[in-house]
Amino acid sequence: MNGYQLTFFTQQDRHHLRQPLAQWLVEEARRQGISGATLIAGAMGFGHDRTIRSSRFFELAEQPVEVTMAVSGEEADRMLARLK
Repeated sequence: MNGYQLTFFTQQDRHHLRQPLAQWLVEEARRQGISGATLIAGAMGFGHDRTIRSSRFFELAEQPVEVTMAVSGEEADRMLARLK
């Protein structure tokens, strides 16, 4: 299969429609007919603001999470259009 890997990075405390954003992404991938998606909780990371976020600090809400999907070109277009 020729295709793409879509990877989304967010934090555990981010929500969309009253649902954790990472969970929403996984469920939306399923609704879109994508064959599989993986949600991974990260031990530590930092983003564009250069702030370290980690599951080791007091607040687990800032724990970084990653959602990865292996998709065809058509599935990528459909998912990205949905996110837009």
